[in-house]
Amino acid sequence: MQSGKKKTNKWILEFITEDPTVNPLMGWEASTDTMSEFNLEFSTKDMAIAYAKKNKINYELIEPKKRKIVKKSYAENFTR
Repeated sequence: MQSGKKKTNKWILEFITEDPTVNPLMGWEASTDTMSEFNLEFSTKDMAIAYAKKNKINYELIEPKKRKIVKKSYAENFTR
């Protein structure tokens, strides 16, 4: 399985749903908080942090994990 690298250079500010409830008909999570319906994208980590501090938004920074690249040739699938 392969993972793509598209849009991995963006920093995203996600809002956590405040006061989630359960829809009694379908059983889905519901909320009246509309802030959780969108994400803000920033080109740098510093811009995202500055925006959160300027607007007095509590934030948690999650650093991206280092990708482990295993170099392998297609022929190795048949030689073992």
